Amino acid sequence: MALARGSSPSEWSLFVLRLVVGGGFIAHAYTKLSRGPDAFAAVLHALLVPLPHITAWLTILVELVGGLAVVLGAFVSVASIPLAAVLVVAMLTVHGHYGFNSIKLIAVTAAGPQFGPPGVEVNVLYLACLIALVLGGPGPLAADRLLRRRAAPGRPGRLALAGHVRVGPLAVERENLG
Repeated sequence: MALARGSSPSEWSLFVLRLVVGGGFIAHAYTKLSRGPDAFAAVLHALLVPLPHITAWLTILVELVGGLAVVLGAFVSVASIPLAAVLVVAMLTVHGHYGFNSIKLIAVTAAGPQFGPPGVEVNVLYLACLIALVLGGPGPLAADRLLRRRAAPGRPGRLALAGHVRVGPLAVERENLG
């Protein structure tokens, strides 16, 4: 838990956001893989997307690897670029024709509610979440923080930390033992 020490509640919101957004991308990649990349390539072909088989695999890899990077808090800024590109392409080629709302109640039948195709709402929400993670940082328990701490040149030992100890959101003075 050393990585989480001193994290504020607002930083923990970034951790939760990472899990939800990264997990969502992984779930979308898994769905495409479980139905078979050829099925996704057929959809892309019907949408006149160039090189549908290559594009299908590239999309799956971006969602899987990018989603995992976001969950782990590793290279979130870099991973967000291809993830955002996938979202924008999906908005322009699939969801944009159906407006904004992701839930469109068409009818209620004996079998239950019938819904229409989703609009761009969920894509916009994912984009907003990626932007929040890029601007706010990965939050606690992030691989980026661990890598940054280990790579810091001249990093002082635990006992020689600039005369402070962090307790919750308050910094308390202590003797510098270093």
